[in-house]
Amino acid sequence: MLLSSAYKRDQASGLRMMNHIYNEKVKVMAVTGGKGGVGKTSVSINTAAALAEKGQRVLVLDADLGLANVDVMLGLRAERNLSHVLSGEAELDDIIVRGPNGIGIVPATSGTQGMVELSSAQHAGLIRAFSEMKTQFDVLIVDTAAGISDMVLSFARASQDVVVVVCDEPTSITDAYALIKILSREHGVFRFKIVANMVRSLREGMELFAKLSKVTDRFLDVALELVATIPFDENLRKSVRKQKLIVEAFPKSPASIAYQGLANKVNSWPVPQQPGGHLEFFVERLIQRPEYKKDEVSE
Repeated sequence: MLLSSAYKRDQASGLRMMNHIYNEKVKVMAVTGGKGGVGKTSVSINTAAALAEKGQRVLVLDADLGLANVDVMLGLRAERNLSHVLSGEAELDDIIVRGPNGIGIVPATSGTQGMVELSSAQHAGLIRAFSEMKTQFDVLIVDTAAGISDMVLSFARASQDVVVVVCDEPTSITDAYALIKILSREHGVFRFKIVANMVRSLREGMELFAKLSKVTDRFLDVALELVATIPFDENLRKSVRKQKLIVEAFPKSPASIAYQGLANKVNSWPVPQQPGGHLEFFVERLIQRPEYKKDEVSE
């Protein structure tokens, strides 16, 4: 996805102007996990709703471009989605749907193979859509797809904070390590925030974090921080059946309390101080091509 230098200058200057007006300080976090089934979408939208309850204006970007599920999980009907933006049929502001506590959601498409990997023209369209956004928000949460595709890596490296969701399964730990390895060695991301999800106790969450830290400490030059342990909660299943968030349906449940704690942590993370805020940085990073380190030896 190599874009011309003229295009980059065009987009960057337009983006700076728009962000001065609409988004001076935007906190951008990518929620990812290396594999499917770890609960990253649940983490994304429950954290978003908990942040909104605390007065933050939150936008969730469903970045699983081929298998969208955020709007489905919430029982929302999206008339249009990201494919309509990329085709030029709609603006990004036009497709936002409102979820619990007023959170904004940018729905992706589902079951569309062509959206899994964007062409350079579609990629350019995504950049343009962000540069022209007028909707005001404080926090952008990017709910990535599973795996380590180019799009997952692009969204993660462009974000201010990378949140990696893991659960206590060998494949989850292995895949989280693979994701961290690629982001650190090939994309210059060295700080990761870890969420231990669906754990039986705080101790189990800390032990899970220790397992991942042990292998990253041995082979990688990265810093991991455990930011939340989300307990296994039967109410989560009940809320999914109701197509509601657990923080909405069962606000006093153990998982809801953990999500409130995570939202407090997110609120404490610093926001960029430079004019234009971090949305500008996020979009400019999306159009940069990473410099791959050819001399790295795989572990």
